Amino acid sequence: MKSLNLTPLPDVTSDKTVLGFWIYLMTDLVLFATLFATYAVLQGNTNGGSGSRELFSLPFVLTETLILLTSSFTCGLAMLAAQKRDKAQLIFWMVVTAFLGLTFLGMEISEFSMLVQEGNNWQRSGFLSAFFTLVGTHGLHISVGLLWIGVLVFKTVKDGLSDGLLKRFVLLSLFWHLLDIVWIFIFTIVYLMGAA
Repeated sequence: MKSLNLTPLPDVTSDKTVLGFWIYLMTDLVLFATLFATYAVLQGNTNGGSGSRELFSLPFVLTETLILLTSSFTCGLAMLAAQKRDKAQLIFWMVVTAFLGLTFLGMEISEFSMLVQEGNNWQRSGFLSAFFTLVGTHGLHISVGLLWIGVLVFKTVKDGLSDGLLKRFVLLSLFWHLLDIVWIFIFTIVYLMGAA
């Protein structure tokens, strides 16, 4: 049986930076919980306009969801490459993750653009205001994650893999997986329950 030859990633359990990052992730969850609560209160407040059932295309959003979940898988493959200290594979899977993230973000922007062109902008109703804020905040986080991926890939190409850089990849991975979990809740609460 062939061994994977994995080496442990840098120890991050006693690192104050990592503790601070976990605190940041928890505050991000509080932010999203607040936005979900706001959406739940305002989802029926359409001001005589269309609701979620009329506005959203489930096949489109399902495709979007599958793309983002696939990016989570490729991010996991990148972390396996990091454990093997395989710089080429790490860069490859991070670039694939970034491509999938960009595709997701492009689809989200396309959805927003289509809604606005149809007269369904964030000023139309409380429902649309809450929708654009919740989904837009997630999209902003995806944009930050993509920028982070770009910076880390650039530093890896330029400087190689150090323990400090590997720790940053671990933190990026936590951030990216959190965004996928938040999206699952958005998909379920905003799109699936809205279509019911």
